[in-house]
Amino acid sequence: MTPTPAIREVQTSGRPVAHVARDLGIHKEALRNWVRQAEADQGSRPDLLTSTERSELTQLRKEIAELRRTNEILKAASVFFAKELDQPRTRLTR
Repeated sequence: MTPTPAIREVQTSGRPVAHVARDLGIHKEALRNWVRQAEADQGSRPDLLTSTERSELTQLRKEIAELRRTNEILKAASVFFAKELDQPRTRLTR
């Protein structure tokens, strides 16, 4: 990831995030979060997920939710068909 000018300014100037944010008209917490994410993506923050890991986690959570929905549908269908199989069968007469 290429750092934005705001992130680069924080990383190269040594100035506090709040000062850079004020000068650029950005909320300081937004800039702080961007800097932290850039540090994670660069590997200098092993305590945080990288953007790639964060994206993968989001996708996996969506897949898990879909699999759970599918599982519930299959459970309901199996209950329905089990009840159908337990019904006594009547012979058709002509």
